Amino acid sequence: MDSIIAAELVQHGQRRFSAPATPVLFTNEPGADALLNDLANHPHAFVLACVMDRQIKAERAWAIPYRLAQVLGGFSLKRLLEVTPEELKGFFEKLQLHRFPDTMSRNFTEAVRYIHSAYDGHADRIWRGSPPSAEVVFRFLQFEGVGPKIATMAANILARDFKVPLADHFSIDISADVQVRRVFWRLGLVGEGAGTDAVIYRARALHPQFPGLMDFPAWEIGREWCRPVDPQCDLCYMKTLCPTAKASAHVTG
Repeated sequence: MDSIIAAELVQHGQRRFSAPATPVLFTNEPGADALLNDLANHPHAFVLACVMDRQIKAERAWAIPYRLAQVLGGFSLKRLLEVTPEELKGFFEKLQLHRFPDTMSRNFTEAVRYIHSAYDGHADRIWRGSPPSAEVVFRFLQFEGVGPKIATMAANILARDFKVPLADHFSIDISADVQVRRVFWRLGLVGEGAGTDAVIYRARALHPQFPGLMDFPAWEIGREWCRPVDPQCDLCYMKTLCPTAKASAHVTG
C-alpha cells in the first residue's frame, strides 16, 4: 500500500513539475513576487530570500528583498554591497523584517558578500550549466544560516517551478516541515511523531530518483485539508488511500 500511496503523490508532483512555467506566488504581493521571479536580472533576490526563510512565516521572509529594495531605491548587487552591516541591521529593526534582526541582517550581509566573491556577483552561477542536484544543494549550504531543508527547498523550486535544467534530481530531498511530516504519518508512510530524518529517508526509499517530487503534494495536502485539528478528509484527493481518512469515515459512519 505504501508504494501505491507514494505513486499517487509522485503523480501529482510530476504533474506540477511538467506544467509550463508560470510566475511563482511566493508572497501574493505583485511587486515582491515580480522581483523574486526575475532570475534574469535579479537572481540574487531569490537566493537572498531563501537565506531569510527561517523561523518566520514564509510569505514574510520572501518579501524581505522587496522591502529592502523599496528603501534602497533598487536591488542591484552593487547597491547591496554599498550598504554597511550597521545600516542593514537598522533597516531590519525599523522595518521589522525578521524576528531575529541581528542574526538575519548579518546572514544577509554575508550572503551578499559571498555572491560577490564566489560567483562574481552572478547568483545564477549557482545553478547555471545543468549541474548535478547535489552540487546545487551543496552551493546553497555554503550560505550562512542555510541548512539542508532550505538548500533542498531552493533546488526544488528551481527545478520544479523555474524549470531550471539540472543533470539529475537524486539529491533534491523532501523538505520535511510540520505539514509534510503530519501528512506522511497520517498516510501511514511513517509512524506518528516521526522526525525530519525519518520522513526524508522514507521519501528517498519510495522515490529515489527524485524524492522531492512528493514535497509539494504533501505540503499542499497538509495546508489545505490535512489540518492538525478537524481535517477535511472528504475534500482530499488521497481519501480513498489514506488509512487515517478511512478510519475517520468508519468511526463517523
